[in-house]
Amino acid sequence: MKVPSYILASATAVLLLLAPLASAHVTLQPEEIAAGGFTRLDLRVPTERDDASTTKVEVQLPPGFLSVSTEPVPGWDAKIVKRKLDKPVEQFGEQVSEEVGQISFTANGEAAGIGPGEFQDFGLSLSVPDKAGSTLPFKAVQTYSSGEVVRWIGSPDSEQPAPQVKLATAQPEGGASEPAAEEQPTAAAESGGDDDSDNTLAIIALVVAVAALAAGLLALLGRRGGSREATGVR
Repeated sequence: MKVPSYILASATAVLLLLAPLASAHVTLQPEEIAAGGFTRLDLRVPTERDDASTTKVEVQLPPGFLSVSTEPVPGWDAKIVKRKLDKPVEQFGEQVSEEVGQISFTANGEAAGIGPGEFQDFGLSLSVPDKAGSTLPFKAVQTYSSGEVVRWIGSPDSEQPAPQVKLATAQPEGGASEPAAEEQPTAAAESGGDDDSDNTLAIIALVVAVAALAAGLLALLGRRGGSREATGVR
C-alpha cells in the first residue's frame, strides 16, 4: 500500500520539531567514566522555554560519592548537602561518616540565569564509586523564572529522563600504552624487512638489465664482424 505523500511530509515535520526537544534534556557529560578514583563531570542544563530563564538546578547524587567539589560559575551560587552513612567507610586512610547527597546551583543577583536558547555546564570534581558496569542516575530538578518546575527523574525512555552516567572498568596505569610500545619495534622490524626485500629485488633487476645489455652489445658486434668478413672488408 502506498502512503500518501502529504502523510509522509507531515510525519517528517513532526519528527523535525520533536528532535530538538528530545536532545535538550538535562544531561551529564561525559556519559561514561571510569569507576574508582577522581574524575570530572559536567551537569549540562539547557533552557527549553522561550519566555523564561533557568534560575535554579538541584541534582540528587546516588549513593557512593564521598567527595565532591564544584567549579565556580559566575552569577551562580553552589551548595552541597551531605547525608549520614549507615556505616563509616575508609577513604585515603581516614574514616568518613558522610557522603554528598545533593548539590544545588542558584542564580544570584549578578545574572538572570540561563536564558532561552542557552545552556550552562556546571563542573563537578568527584570521587567515583568502584562499581564498574553499573549505570547511576542523577535525578535533577530544574526551576524557571516563571515558577515552573521540571523534574528530570524518569527512566531513560521517559519524557523527562534523569541524567545518568555509566561506570566503566578503569584501565591500569600505562596499560593502554604498553602494547603499543611493544608493537613499535615489531613494526619497525617488519618495515626494515620490506626495505631489504625491495633493495634485493632492485639489485637483481639491475643485474639482469646489465646482462641483457651486454648480451645485446655482443650480438650486435658479432653481426657487424660477420658482415665485414662476407664483404671482404679489411
